[in-house]
Amino acid sequence: MPDEPAAGIGRDRQSAIYRDGVSGRKPAVPTDFRTLERRARRKSSARGWAYVAGGAGDGATMRANRAAFDRWSIVPRMLRDVSRRDLSVELFDRRIPAPVLFAPVGAAELIHPEADLAVAKAAAELGLPYVFSSQGCVPMEECTAAMGESPRWFQLYWSTDEELVDSLLSRAQHCGADAIVVTLDTTLLGWRPQDLNLGSLPFARGQGIAQYTSDPRFREMVRERVARGADEASDVRVTVAAIRALLSMSRRYPGSLLRNLRSPEPRAAVQTFLDTYSRPSLNWSDLATLRERTSLPILLKGVLHLDDARRAVDAGVDGIVVSNHGGRQVDGSVAALDALAEIAPVVDGELTVLFDSGIRSGADVVKALALGADAVCLGRPYLYGLALAGAEGVRAVAANVLAELDLTLGLTGHASPAELTRDALRPA
Repeated sequence: MPDEPAAGIGRDRQSAIYRDGVSGRKPAVPTDFRTLERRARRKSSARGWAYVAGGAGDGATMRANRAAFDRWSIVPRMLRDVSRRDLSVELFDRRIPAPVLFAPVGAAELIHPEADLAVAKAAAELGLPYVFSSQGCVPMEECTAAMGESPRWFQLYWSTDEELVDSLLSRAQHCGADAIVVTLDTTLLGWRPQDLNLGSLPFARGQGIAQYTSDPRFREMVRERVARGADEASDVRVTVAAIRALLSMSRRYPGSLLRNLRSPEPRAAVQTFLDTYSRPSLNWSDLATLRERTSLPILLKGVLHLDDARRAVDAGVDGIVVSNHGGRQVDGSVAALDALAEIAPVVDGELTVLFDSGIRSGADVVKALALGADAVCLGRPYLYGLALAGAEGVRAVAANVLAELDLTLGLTGHASPAELTRDALRPA
């Protein structure tokens, strides 16, 4: 007698939802992206939705990201034994349950007050890596404490202050990060009309800078600024909005609210961050110094050109993330999936290739893996789950993506991500 087939996480999740349906219970978090997005928008503030859902310029890159997925069709194969499926993959000497990571997303408290901590809890429950954002609302140490032994990475925005870069790298290593992801595509902030039309930059209100205000080197920079006598409020009109902004800064700066309201440090911290958070002069020679500054694997995020991918191989980094920042930086940019299709075959075996920008479902994950990605990063969908139900919403969205990935693998004749090749796809 053959062994009893394993149900797989896809069937398990399907069955649980259908069993609940018999009792009249429907999923609290929608299982399709369009409904998820629509309900998250209703739940979110105007500022929160503009930041999370908005893109650069007219949104052409965001549309291109999705159109690129539609240009590929999956071709199922029949009569293959897929009764036992294994979604796990190995990344940098760690086996993870599925080729899916939680992408770094800044200022998540605009969507839900638990922000990064909720994502960390959901990631730990699923055993999937969470890439801590440089622009997080919760210090990496607090997220680490919530995750236990679960995998975590750290995304680095390269500051103009090299001592701050070293401090962030040191903290990430101390937190047990498995890798450093250097974001290259945000040395300048893209033109984002949805935020601009509201005059809304969360960092200017002290939101999304917790990695900095919890950093000893950054705090030293703030004290130096205050000692120089810089007047951060000299050109700010006293209005209700300005008072609210000051309260926001003071609540988020370490220390008591009363002390912070009397101190120039919260305002100085915001200005110090805005002046130093990213470095437009960053170049390949700077990246070469990372090998001397961390022993962790290094990935470059934002690679879209084949020559840059080749240069990354020559530079000896460990991986790249093919990404256009979810369409948030350059309007009219090449679709990330199109770039993946060009880059992955050339660097195959030379370094680890991750992908983000446009992933909405398990079927999307299959297409990205078939085009050469070793794993993908999930972004906006889990934020929408966060908006609806906090940590449980994040977990539900990711679990739904994994369930569809599992079922799509089986239905297309594949028992593991490693079996996916470009032969699984056809141009639509």
